[in-house]
Amino acid sequence: MRTTWNGSISFGLVNIPVGLAPATAPAARQSDVQFRMLHRECLTPIRQKRWCPVHDVEVGPDEIVKGWEVAKGQFVPVEDDELEALELRDTSKAIEIARFVSASEVDPVYFDRTYYLVPAGTEAQRRPYALLLAAMRDEDVVGIGAFVLAGKEKLCLIRPKGDALALETLFVAEDVRSQAEIDEAVAATPVREEELGLAEQLIAGLRAEFDPSELRSEYRASLRQLLEAKLEGRELAPAEPAEAEAPVVDLMEALRASVAAAKKEPAAKKPAASRKRAASR
Repeated sequence: MRTTWNGSISFGLVNIPVGLAPATAPAARQSDVQFRMLHRECLTPIRQKRWCPVHDVEVGPDEIVKGWEVAKGQFVPVEDDELEALELRDTSKAIEIARFVSASEVDPVYFDRTYYLVPAGTEAQRRPYALLLAAMRDEDVVGIGAFVLAGKEKLCLIRPKGDALALETLFVAEDVRSQAEIDEAVAATPVREEELGLAEQLIAGLRAEFDPSELRSEYRASLRQLLEAKLEGRELAPAEPAEAEAPVVDLMEALRASVAAAKKEPAAKKPAASRKRAASR
């Protein structure tokens, strides 16, 4: 597996050599197709110009400086070398684990991006990796720490993922918005036992084991079909718009109808995991 960063996991006096490999694409995307902006008349890619409206001229890279807007139209300039000096204060190649916490205590809302921690090549170097993985799995804990990636400090969480260790970069606390307003509104909303029973029955009817292969984008597949058709000079039949469902005002009526629909669903359309579980009973 190709790594983009190489260093070590460090806690106490233990030092475990690892590499860092992205586990996902940079962001959740509707499609893997990248578009460029073209001039409709000649299909030439357009250029984005950096323009100074005061001097009415195009500005080159060496004429641009970052600025912090302290008031409307008032800026404090900051040079790149000043920022680089801050970023390079810590140039260590260690992921410093400060503490281990229960895995259930960390809400996934703090997760930013996932990486695989790749063990070193030799068996002797892999043993401490395997030992840490087994110990964390047995104790059901994750490691909280920090490291430097591309000159920038990253807060992180290390967790077992199957027979590997995964690293999640973390949002800082002030970047995670409070849900107190939602909690307050929901806590003041009563739930009736009959409604709860029907909701639980509906959930049970749709329950299955998680299958990552089911995470497919219909938009991505449709876009590929559209582009291939254009490339071949074919016309695609226009998609029929989905019929708008009439809103159901009565909650109990909606729950009963949903449970009934779930029971009538053909077995072939139900997830394989559901069929396996039913067969084992």
